Amino acid sequence: MQVIKLSATDSTNTYLKGMSAREKVPDFTVVWAVDQQAGRGQPGNIWVSEKGKNLTFSILKKFDKLRAMDHFLLNILVSLALLEALKNLGIPDLRVKWPNDIMSGPGKICGILIENQVKGSYISQSIVGIGLNVNQQSFDGLGRATSLKNTTGQDYDLQELLTILLSSIKQYYGRMEAGTYPELLHTYERNLFLRDVPASFQRPEGPVFEAIIRGVAPDGQLLLETAPGREEAFGFKEVRYLH
Repeated sequence: MQVIKLSATDSTNTYLKGMSAREKVPDFTVVWAVDQQAGRGQPGNIWVSEKGKNLTFSILKKFDKLRAMDHFLLNILVSLALLEALKNLGIPDLRVKWPNDIMSGPGKICGILIENQVKGSYISQSIVGIGLNVNQQSFDGLGRATSLKNTTGQDYDLQELLTILLSSIKQYYGRMEAGTYPELLHTYERNLFLRDVPASFQRPEGPVFEAIIRGVAPDGQLLLETAPGREEAFGFKEVRYLH
């Protein structure tokens, strides 16, 4: 495993993507930026991080036979790997907010951005960007963002924390055999934020409606019970949570 530490960059995903286009990059190469100046979240979103306070890093992972139709497995693997590592560190009340934000109670502590390169019907490689709020304490204008320090009152060594997270992610990548997908999806569903709890949602430009999260389809669509006995599937950006 190669870890490249940068003092600053615009986006670790962008840096690693450019590096991969120019040269042959070994599997599980990691780019870690002390200061990420133009971090990206899910399409249309940005990731803001205070210099030297948080972990912002990206991982290049190569695959031989990962079907493009199974792309959501990558979201599941990385989300569960982070969840397990953070639980072992004593971070309380952890859940995965669909599709792949990590929550501690009502606060968001981690975001994940996965960008896949597809060849034919297979994913040849994936760049996984992770932003974990660690020692930052103020998040003005960032809604429900919080950090490990805000949650536990402790300071964390970023290098040690990165090592722990990478070890967990690497271990979960080792569980990619086809037969484990249903088991991993079931574990992911069990850890869903707001599962089985009535909550408010909104379609793009549409009215607010009440629904209950019941699970996630194998292709990654969120399954909502929008009326008694009526279940609907929503893709990313087709619905949003309202708090």
